[in-house]
Amino acid sequence: MSIEKAKSHLRQFGVEDRVKEFDVSSATVELAAQAVGCEPARIAKTLSFRTNDGVILIVAAGDTKVDNPKYKARFGCKAKMLSFEEVEPEIGHAVGGVCPFGVNADVTVFLDESLHRFETVFPACGSSNSAIELTIPELEKFSGYKAWVDVCKGWRE
Repeated sequence: MSIEKAKSHLRQFGVEDRVKEFDVSSATVELAAQAVGCEPARIAKTLSFRTNDGVILIVAAGDTKVDNPKYKARFGCKAKMLSFEEVEPEIGHAVGGVCPFGVNADVTVFLDESLHRFETVFPACGSSNSAIELTIPELEKFSGYKAWVDVCKGWRE
C-alpha cells in the first residue's frame, strides 16, 4: 500500500508518527485544506510530469498553476503531465496521494519556489486521506529533492 511506502520512507527520519490519516478525502487541494484546517495555498501538491530525461515530480504550493513558458525554459520540453493510468506505476503512488516520499528510484523531485513563503506546508503521504506538516528544511531533507525551480504562476499576484 502506498501510504506504507511513504511511512517507511519517513521512518528513516523518525517522523512517520507525524503522518495524519483522515476519515475524509484529502485527494485535492481543497479537500486537503479542509481536512488539515489550513489555507489551500499551504497544501504542498505534488505534480507528475514526463520530460526528455524521465519522470519528475514538482512539489508546489496549492494555489499555483504551472507556467508553461517557465517550465519549458527550465526542463527543455513542453509540460506533459502523466495520465491517470501512468501515475501509480511510474511514481509509486496513486493520484490523490502522490507525494515525494517513497517514490520509485528513477523519479526526480523538484521543489517550486512558491513554497518558500510558508514556514510549514502539508504534502500528502501516499494515500488520498493523509498528510504531514513539514517545515521547508524538513521537506527538503525528506523529499531528497534535486533542486528548487521557479515554474509556477498565480502566487505572486
